[in-house]
Amino acid sequence: MIDVPKAESLHDLFSLKGKVVVVTGASGPKGMGIEAARGCAEMGADVVVTYSSRAEGGEKNAKELSEKYGVKSKAYKCNIADYDNVSKFVDDVIKEFGKIDVFIANAGATASSGILDGSVEDWNEVIQVDLNGTFHCAKAVGAHFKECGTGSFVITSSMSGHIANFPQEQTSYNVAKAGCIHLARSLANEWRDFARVNSISPGYIDTGLSDFVDEKTQKLWKSMIPMGRDGMAKELKGAYVYLASDASTYTTGADLVIDGGYTCR
Repeated sequence: MIDVPKAESLHDLFSLKGKVVVVTGASGPKGMGIEAARGCAEMGADVVVTYSSRAEGGEKNAKELSEKYGVKSKAYKCNIADYDNVSKFVDDVIKEFGKIDVFIANAGATASSGILDGSVEDWNEVIQVDLNGTFHCAKAVGAHFKECGTGSFVITSSMSGHIANFPQEQTSYNVAKAGCIHLARSLANEWRDFARVNSISPGYIDTGLSDFVDEKTQKLWKSMIPMGRDGMAKELKGAYVYLASDASTYTTGADLVIDGGYTCR
């Protein structure tokens, strides 16, 4: 059973001092991954970040976290689509850091077409990374959480797991993210005796990855958001810190939608 925290003050409940947090997909300069990592480091956690191909970005981010926040931080290469690779990564982190308290499964891939225009390989790639990759992370770290009797697993899903985006066609991505939301709910039940599992579903977040989309489409997106703008990645880090910390010890199986109101229409 997950115990009630001993801390009473909000400051202490949100503190991550003494905890080790892993954030996958955190090699970009302003993405959701690095902002989640920054938030956790700000609250005192030692932070592990991963990259898939951008080694320079991952190393730079780890160095920034260490120097700016005075915590231990290291970047690792990790291919979440390969379970053996993820399993070895988790083992390596535990050897280096001693434990993992929080695992933020943030790494993912986007879709570039619907199912008729895309190939079978296109579909499989998105599902393999976004859904199976998240499962790989959960399976690899779950045994450690069970052994320790504690842990928090946080999945970056998407509002696309709740709705079908328009006008872009991205069925594979939508399906994968819907799967991630239900994976979080199901694991919250499966791991109820030793760990909490939750997901965050962001809306349109300005991370630079959508800069290639034409201006007309971007204006259409914003017209469908009640707040009338994209979110910034830093507007999500409070949510990641909440789910990572003892402030959320009675929160499990939840999906936190942060979308500027998009899904309320």
